[in-house]
Amino acid sequence: MSAEYAESLYPAENCFMLDVGELEADDVTFYLARLDGIVVGTAALVAREDARAELKRMFVHPDARGAGVARALLDRAEADACSTGFREIVLETGTRHTAAQALYRSHGYRDIPLFGMYIGEEFSVCMAKTIN
Repeated sequence: MSAEYAESLYPAENCFMLDVGELEADDVTFYLARLDGIVVGTAALVAREDARAELKRMFVHPDARGAGVARALLDRAEADACSTGFREIVLETGTRHTAAQALYRSHGYRDIPLFGMYIGEEFSVCMAKTIN
């Protein structure tokens, strides 16, 4: 459902989601959030260079939004990143994902210049949070 949602907002070439094979890589930690046994949210942390991790595939099912699922996923990913030795988490979200941007800012993320594959992308917003 997260892919369909992103593709409803942006052209396919502007959707930077990891596929299942990429989620299974050794440098990826994948998170599932469940309510009453049903998966309602996902997130992934990808190890990057320079003690950075990138948050990817953050998504909460519309029926579970407002229940604290996204905050719980962020809290867990940040705690794991910190205990693994990462010093910063970076992410990319879309210009039309205003609720996601507000969530990240309320969780201490700040806007940063576009990085990596997102440089020059008109629909990308990049953010970071220092953790320690």
